[in-house]
Amino acid sequence: MAFHLRGIVVPDDEERDLYVVGDRITFEPLTRAETVVDGGWLLPGLVDVHTHPGAEHPGDPLDEALLRQHGSQHRDAGVTLLRVPGSAARLPAWFGQDDLLPRVDGAGPWLAAEGRFFPGWGRQVELAALPGVAVEEAEASGGWCKVIADWSVGEGAERRYGPSVPPAVLAEVVRQVHAAGGRVAVHSQHGEGCAAAVAAGADSLEHGMHLATELLDTMARQGTALVPTLVAFAGTPQQLAEHPGPEPMRSWKASGWARHPGLVRAAHEAGVTVLAGTDSLGGPDAPHGQVAQEIGWLARAGVPAEAALGGGSWIARRWLGLPGLEEGAPADVVAYRADPRRELALLEEPSRVMLRGRVIR
Repeated sequence: MAFHLRGIVVPDDEERDLYVVGDRITFEPLTRAETVVDGGWLLPGLVDVHTHPGAEHPGDPLDEALLRQHGSQHRDAGVTLLRVPGSAARLPAWFGQDDLLPRVDGAGPWLAAEGRFFPGWGRQVELAALPGVAVEEAEASGGWCKVIADWSVGEGAERRYGPSVPPAVLAEVVRQVHAAGGRVAVHSQHGEGCAAAVAAGADSLEHGMHLATELLDTMARQGTALVPTLVAFAGTPQQLAEHPGPEPMRSWKASGWARHPGLVRAAHEAGVTVLAGTDSLGGPDAPHGQVAQEIGWLARAGVPAEAALGGGSWIARRWLGLPGLEEGAPADVVAYRADPRRELALLEEPSRVMLRGRVIR
């Protein structure tokens, strides 16, 4: 069956007629195509570049029923492509291939130094083994791996957050994974870990609230993207007010959130690719399908609305290797009654979602 969509294509701002056959877009008119959108704005399907479906509590095993549920929540919000930088286990082959669920770029389980991640989660290995394990996971997962560069240690007043993978080891991880044709995402919320990730030439820095602004030009030059996951930390002031916790963790959390929006704005102004990721895990505190909120937070941080939206749509798709609304492109389209760049709240109300050439809503 063929479909017809007419609207203003974003970001080109040109009114076009799109035709869909199977999982491909064409601009060649097709007779007997069913019109499913007639007017409004057409965007490439939304993208959440940092989400963790399949398990809702740290330490839980991967649950395939939850994978389907979480994927459906993303899809219903207009998200047609997920990057999963870390999961409770390697994702099953069907996840990312199901016609009714988003496309998926996985990264295998989180990779961490022994004892420096949630107990029972990820692959926690000796530092000497980390580069080889990273290559193994990148090859098994289609190209990506995810490394935890820093984590908390200690209890009570002794608890602190700091580097857990030495810079030389992280650099060797990136070198070997790149040599194997893969890409490396690095979790870091600490200044030293962020610096090590940038020096290593990681492909993406996840979170990054204590990243030194002096490193932004290097990130832009070498193509290290920033995925700040602002929505995941927006509740920090309230959490600290209700449960302040001991020092020095309290000050570290408070200062990290205080500088995070300004850092994101500075990153965009420096030419760093800033992308929309939610760090969603599931459950009431971190639900899936919230990329619209993250795009809104990027804009509130000072990223122009078009760039913020692109970071959760066409820019993110290009970064992950998929085109936008072009001849021969995969048929992932989300439609809105008005221009969402002028009113980002509209992202919560797609009028039509098309995934793999199927009308979802």
